[in-house]
Amino acid sequence: MKYSESQLGRIFVIRLEDGDIIHEEIENLAKQNNIESAALIILGGADKNSKLVVGPQKGREKTIIPMEHILNNVHEITGTGTLFLDDANNSILHMHISCGRNDNSVTGCVRRGVKAWHVMEIVLFELTGSPAKRILDPATGFKLLDPCLGN
Repeated sequence: MKYSESQLGRIFVIRLEDGDIIHEEIENLAKQNNIESAALIILGGADKNSKLVVGPQKGREKTIIPMEHILNNVHEITGTGTLFLDDANNSILHMHISCGRNDNSVTGCVRRGVKAWHVMEIVLFELTGSPAKRILDPATGFKLLDPCLGN
């Protein structure tokens, strides 16, 4: 386990507009407001044709092939995520949401493009004093969180 300590900074209350793409809007907001680290909660509606990453095709293969799920209709959503800078100082959101409609549900990562459907609310809790960054891991090809970078 690796860890570091941070403090609570500003808190942003956000409403996305109909059709906004979650990760694009949050990463833009972070850049505009100099947010380096954050924790987020989200709830609302995801629009039809939103794309989720729903896991690797095979669990422990050397080459990781992500599976994609496209929502076939509007879904209610709830989720949580983190935002940290990568090694090039770009804000990178990592957020998973659970999407439900009637008696069906699917959970996945928003990275491929989840669109807001009329109501999408986010509370972003800025974290200050954190040395954490997302660093490219050659083994997985993912930018993994290193909570201790610089310590």
